Amino acid sequence: MNQVEIIALEGENGRLDSFLANKLEDVSRSFIQKLIKDGNVKVNNIIKKPRYMVNAGDTIIVELPEPKELEVLPEDIEIDIVYEDDDVAVVYKPQGMVVHPACGHQTGTLVNALLYRLKNLSSINGVIRPGIVHRIDKDTSGLLMIAKNDFAHNELSKQLKEHTITRVYYALVNNNINRETIDIDKPIGRHPVDRMRMAVTDRNSKRAVTHITVIERFKNYTLVKAQLETGRTHQIRVHMAYLSHSIVGDPVYGSKKQKFKLEGQLLHAKVLGFNHPRTGEYMEFECDLPDYFKHVLDILRKKNA
Repeated sequence: MNQVEIIALEGENGRLDSFLANKLEDVSRSFIQKLIKDGNVKVNNIIKKPRYMVNAGDTIIVELPEPKELEVLPEDIEIDIVYEDDDVAVVYKPQGMVVHPACGHQTGTLVNALLYRLKNLSSINGVIRPGIVHRIDKDTSGLLMIAKNDFAHNELSKQLKEHTITRVYYALVNNNINRETIDIDKPIGRHPVDRMRMAVTDRNSKRAVTHITVIERFKNYTLVKAQLETGRTHQIRVHMAYLSHSIVGDPVYGSKKQKFKLEGQLLHAKVLGFNHPRTGEYMEFECDLPDYFKHVLDILRKKNA
């Protein structure tokens, strides 16, 4: 068993199963409920039921089973392939879809869909993550590049390491940002208390740089463009929360109250650009905001009018 310890922070509450579903992003809620019912979750050393209401200061121990050797199977899942050639593909990942199989998410992932839709995928990341060069969070939508062979994978990975790939996100954040642009250069590492979260910290962290440009202001919200220079886990979400401008709908780094009845954060990987791994030609792709994101913006614009 792998043991995970989580300490509930001030302002964090709610049902135990929901709380853990927000913390363990790669684990499904149904699998969490099974762990709780099987006695693999303890709160302050006591086994609780899924409906137990978490309080600030609670110490939650989760026993996760050792990962089994998975056989990842192709699944006929409809996905939007924006571009494809013999070396690389660019695909659109919708909100709610996990990128690759993990504990509690062994089917229905982007990888399952890719295995069905594409003839070849690189093998560098093994059976679980074939073709996956980079990833975005389950509840973040947008564009991903996929390597179809190991040569392409290595070349694209070099570009990621050298920070030459264009990755532009749109996000709706809480509160007004007064400046037109913000350059955030703050290191990110594991939260010192809640190991399932990331945080701006000087301890065991890596440099993280995000460039923010204001697009549109509303009464209590700001629509921004966020361009990644580095690519740390949850980077934009952590940086914006650090500035007291958490992303709307983010249950981990923002408010637990979902004012717009969202399924997750309003964060969208809108623009993706890179040099083709074989020809060296620069290629750039862009996708529209998803309908639920546009709907919230429409509501805010009507209120501003």
